Parts: sequence; structure tokens; C-alpha cells
Amino acid sequence: MTRIAAVSGSRSADSTTRAALRVALDAAADAGAETDLIDLAAVDLPLFHPDEGAQGDSEALKRRVREADGVLAGTPVYRGSYSSTFKNFHDFCGSDEYADTAVGLLATAGGGSYGGTLEHLRSTFRNVHAWTVPHEVGIQGASSKVETAAAAPDRGPRITDGDIRRRTERLGRVVVEHAERMRE
Repeated sequence: MTRIAAVSGSRSADSTTRAALRVALDAAADAGAETDLIDLAAVDLPLFHPDEGAQGDSEALKRRVREADGVLAGTPVYRGSYSSTFKNFHDFCGSDEYADTAVGLLATAGGGSYGGTLEHLRSTFRNVHAWTVPHEVGIQGASSKVETAAAAPDRGPRITDGDIRRRTERLGRVVVEHAERMRE
């Protein structure tokens, strides 16, 4: 079975990034994949130190990424780039984790642009030999378009904007499709 892991680079309890990734993961599951959400707000991951070995949950998290056939990488936009939480996690991972892995990118912006963030993500994933899929999702004004589980506990997370919801669901399916092709 194809495995898809999503990495949420948000530490917010009411994260639109995490909610949007859940929408993409649900679509990946509907496409037949086994899914896994790595919520960086809920793990023990100290600041990366290149002179130290395993730190906190780093080895277990790296294993989850390494065992995935595809990864959905999601981050909020901070100062025109990805979050320090995502960067710290990304520093722990390298080509051993991402080589020959299909990666889909998702960025949620409170108000500003997400283009630079997606470009920064593409660049860093290329450096660890991942294959970023051409389809990616940026959500501007995310707090008005993404409903988190905390906001609607009876429904769970959802995207209220139809076009963005369809693009996010497509991201989940596209990562599954490319991950399956890369496994062949």
C-alpha cells in the first residue's frame, strides 16, 4: 500500500495549515493510500544541532518520513517564508529521508502572499533529492477559508472555499499518483 505522510509546520493549536493538510490526507486516503500526520506542534524536537546524534523524537520522525512513499509538506507563511518549526524539522531530514519521494507543497498565509514560501520549499526539497509534484496549494487569507477542527468539532477540519478545497484534495491525490509511479 502507498504511504503518504503529511508534515505540519505549524505550532498553533488552531492551525489552518494542519486543517488543510487533513483535507489533503483525506483525499489521499480516498485514493487508497495509508496516511500519517506528523504534527510538529505535538512532538519533542529540540533545535537541530549538527554535532549531536539523535535528539528528542528526531529518529522516529525521520523514520516516518523515510518509510513514506509521498509527503505533503505544509507550513504557515511567516515573514515571506516557511516557519522556523518546519525549517528545524527539515534540518534533521536529508536525502536518506526524501530521495525518490514525491512531495506536495502547501502554504497557508494569514494575509500576505505565499509564492515565496512555496519557492523556498521547492528549493530546499530539491537539495535533498525529493521530487516536488507540479501541483501545489497556496491559501491566502487562510483563516477565512479553512475551518479548523477546533472551530467545528462536530465536523472536523474543512475548506469552505470550493476552488481551494478541490485544489487541496487534488494535491493529496496527485502525491499518491506520483508516489505510486515512483515505486514502479
